[in-house]
This record gives sequence, C-alpha cells and structure tokens, in this order.
Amino acid sequence: MAAKAQPAASAPHRKLSDYEGIVDPDILEEIYRLGKRLKGMRMLHVNSTKRGGGVAELLSSLLPLFNDVGLQADWQVITAPPEFFQVTKLFHNALQGLTAFVTPQMFELYLRVVEENAQRLNLDADVVVIHDYQPLTLVEHRSKQAAWIWRCHIDLSRSASRVCLTRPEKSVWDLLSPYVAHYDEAIFSLTEFAQNLPVRQHIIPPSIDPLTEKNQELDAQYITEVYQKLGIPRDRKVFLQVSRFDRFKDPVGVIQAYQLFREKNRLNHSAPTCLVLAGGGADDDPEGALVLEEVRARSKGDPDIHILELPPTAHLEINALQRGADIIIQKSTREGFGLVVTEALWKKKPVIASAAGGIKIQVLDGLTGFLVNSAEELADRLEYLLQHPRVGERLGQNGYKHARQNFLIPRQLRDYLRVLSDRLHP
Repeated sequence: MAAKAQPAASAPHRKLSDYEGIVDPDILEEIYRLGKRLKGMRMLHVNSTKRGGGVAELLSSLLPLFNDVGLQADWQVITAPPEFFQVTKLFHNALQGLTAFVTPQMFELYLRVVEENAQRLNLDADVVVIHDYQPLTLVEHRSKQAAWIWRCHIDLSRSASRVCLTRPEKSVWDLLSPYVAHYDEAIFSLTEFAQNLPVRQHIIPPSIDPLTEKNQELDAQYITEVYQKLGIPRDRKVFLQVSRFDRFKDPVGVIQAYQLFREKNRLNHSAPTCLVLAGGGADDDPEGALVLEEVRARSKGDPDIHILELPPTAHLEINALQRGADIIIQKSTREGFGLVVTEALWKKKPVIASAAGGIKIQVLDGLTGFLVNSAEELADRLEYLLQHPRVGERLGQNGYKHARQNFLIPRQLRDYLRVLSDRLHP
C-alpha cells in the first residue's frame, strides 16, 4: 500500500533523474544530450496566470527540468485589470468557435495593457516562449537577437468535428494572426490546430507530471478522508468530471447525461450512484462564477449531484477524487488537449469523453476509454460500464500504458529541446 500522501517535492528542486524507472530511458538519454548542446541558453516563458489551468501546471513542472539539464529558464506573468481578461475571454470563446464581437475600444484596451507589461517585464533572453493569446502582442517588443515562439494551447481547428460544428471566429483571428506572423516559430498541441501562417510550426502534445501532488500515489485511507471531508458517499458508484467551470467543458451537459442515466438505472436496478463535478476558476477566466451558478441551478439541489468549488491549490484533493472515482467523464465540446483526461488514464480509471481536441489522441475508443457524441451516448456508456466492470478495468490498464508511453512531462521536455536545437543548431 502506498504511504499516506505527503506534499510532493517542490517544483524548483525537481530533477530529470527523478523520472528514471517511470519513462523510457531513451527519452532521458536524448534530453541529456540535447541539454548539453543548449547549455547556458537563456529561456523565458510568459503567460497570464501562475494559478489555475493547465498552462500554469505545465510550466511549474517544465521550468525546473529546463534548468536541471543546463538551460537558464525563467517564467514571468503579465498583470492586468479585470476588463482586460474579459476581452481575452472573448478571444478565447471566439477562437474556439463561439460568435463574439470585439470592438475597436476593446482591442485598444488589450494592446495598451500588453504594452504596459512590455515596459515592466524583462524580455531579455535567447528564446522567448509566449503562451496563448493574452500576452501575444508582446512580440512587438522583441529584440532582433532573440528567437520568439508562440505556444498556442487552445483548439483552433477549422474542420467540423463530430462534437462541435464550429471553427474560429474569422474577425477575431484576423485581429490576432498578424501578430502571430511576427514570431519565428509556433507550437500547437495537435496537427489539426495548425494554421496557415508564414512561420515554422511544430506539434507538441502537452503532458502531465507523474511526481506532482495531483498525480502521485495516495494512501487509501487518505482518499477516504478526502471523500468524507467533501461530503461524497463511499457506498455509491462515483462518476466524476474535473474541470474549470467553463461552458466548453459542458458541465450542464454532464448533469443532463447523468439524469438520463439515472432514469435507466432505476429501471435496471443497478448499484446506487452519484455524480461529482469538481473544479474551480483561474485568475484569467472571468466567466467561471457565472457558469458555476448555471450548474447549480441545473442540479436543483439534487442530493446525488455534488458540485465542488475547489481552489487552484487543491491538487491532493483532486488526486484523491480521481483515484476514488469509479468512472471519469470529460464532456468537452472544444478542448485544447484535456490534461484531466491524461490524469485519469494515469490513474487507471475508465474514461468516457467527447471526441474533442486532444481527447481524441488520448481516449482511443474501445481501447483506452469510450468516445461519445451526446448526452444520450454518455448515459448509455455509464450504464454499460456499470454492468461490465471488467471492461472498465481493461480500459484503465490500457489507458495507463498509453499515458505512460506518450503523455508524461519528460517527453514534452524532449520535444521542446528538439525545437530549440533545430532553431539554434540547424
């Protein structure tokens, strides 16, 4: 049995050698080799928040590893008033297919705030990596000596998917794409997200860190204690979705699917169940509170539906929720990648998810989980896995192997180093 959870080693002290025995040794060997070629390179990452969301989690794990293999990596965050993030949330929604209108005054505010940050930040580095659209226009303040890379984490796919028949709002992309063209390179999570741009483009899927509090092994007693603290019964089958309260994560659709499932469940006299929606907000997402209100309204105080608003630092609690769940759901309508799915696969849980964004390369339908296209299909798959627990065990084992081979942090570190090496040492 695993020892009772202790706080994971702080990220600044993480070393690549900590992953020996977890990831393929060939990956580690290549990272050390590339690190020697890039030793001393000054690397700067800039994004919009230190707390909440996958980008902040990724950078927390990547930065110490960049430094451990010989680079001089730093991470800075832009500061902005709430109205700035209201504008960039419009960008986010529009780029992922919702109708949105950005006025000239809004765009002027956006440019002015980024300009103010350019004066505050120290952008002196050999390579500058700008994450997503919030600090995008910092590129206007680049030095000629540095290489600038735009790292886009959201779903910019233009082709219709089975889940969402939308594409980026052209008017907003037309505002932002000229700034992307000023970069030297661009990195996307999937090939289908790449755009028609006059810069070299790379595909680097995100990854999870298996050594963090969110992914380390936990003692069974600790898991029980977390469930008790959060008021979730342990005598029921638990269906769980972990995500920010964001419309693209479709938490209301999850409730609809659970209610459909429960109607069937009453007829089939299956085991009692409950649904848990666990999440929180991010500093750069002003819509989270409104979506949370909508979710609570839809649940109408149903005692079998547990809505948990957790702080961005609740990594051990999220880990315990995932390890204690019977089935994990991710019903996104658009998804940049979906690291919560990777976390579920790593924990050997059966996953039912929408065929959106990066979920499609993680959940291989019928092999590492089930892909669904509607609330009705989700309800059917929930019922099927309850009736066939051995199938769920097989999916969980396959998912773990898939995550271990493809979606752990050293592999992503290697991919970044390959891009840098190709850039500086063609």
